[in-house]
Amino acid sequence: MLRTALVQLDTRWEDRVVNHERAGILLAQAAAAGARLAILPEMFSTGFSMKGEDVAEEPGGPTGTWLKEIAAELGLWIVAGVAERGVPLPRNTAHVVSPRGDVVRYAKIHPFSFAEEDKHYAGGDRVVTVPVEGVRVTPLVCYDLRFPEPFRLAAHETDLYVVIANWPERRRAHWQTLLRARAIENLAYVAGVNRVGDGEGFHYAGDSALVSPWGETLAGGAENETVLVADVDPAVVRDARAKFPALRDRRPDAYRR
Repeated sequence: MLRTALVQLDTRWEDRVVNHERAGILLAQAAAAGARLAILPEMFSTGFSMKGEDVAEEPGGPTGTWLKEIAAELGLWIVAGVAERGVPLPRNTAHVVSPRGDVVRYAKIHPFSFAEEDKHYAGGDRVVTVPVEGVRVTPLVCYDLRFPEPFRLAAHETDLYVVIANWPERRRAHWQTLLRARAIENLAYVAGVNRVGDGEGFHYAGDSALVSPWGETLAGGAENETVLVADVDPAVVRDARAKFPALRDRRPDAYRR
């Protein structure tokens, strides 16, 4: 089993120094609780800023370097959101960082056009899955949660979907419902990690949760900065898919007009 910590952070707007300090304290709590994987929210070091050219870092910039250092110090795998420079626009990415300093990047496929994120950040073009101590982990970012396609594409190779977010309180019912839906329809764990606090006129209620392949909430938190810890067991995924083999009944050949 993989003990997993959902780090629900109150992000200080565009202040890397403070956010690294806050996240470091919570990551140390996660490690002390026996976590092997810890998850931080989308763009945890800056908030969901549309000043892409200002907040985005070069690969190996201050946040990327800090993540590798603290992962090594605490012996943790970490998934965390980082704005990184790219061509022609920056990317809103999820970093999967190992305790050895290896990094796999996923770029958010669906920029949030409703907030004009697509004008400041380019969308990614692929889903990635990373083995983390025997658990197959697929990271996704915030608005991706509204699109079942990348989840389904990776379903057969995934035990745990990780969705990092800055999801505002006004749409919290959507967040809660979609996390459970993605777990149920793919018979996999879903860890949704959202920020709390306020930024640029929005309130963030957290509602981070780890949902089982059967749609049960194994850990959940509301509006406080906190660390939620629960276990992910790939055997539970295999058992769920054997007992209720819905994925075998998919008919992609019929899913066209």
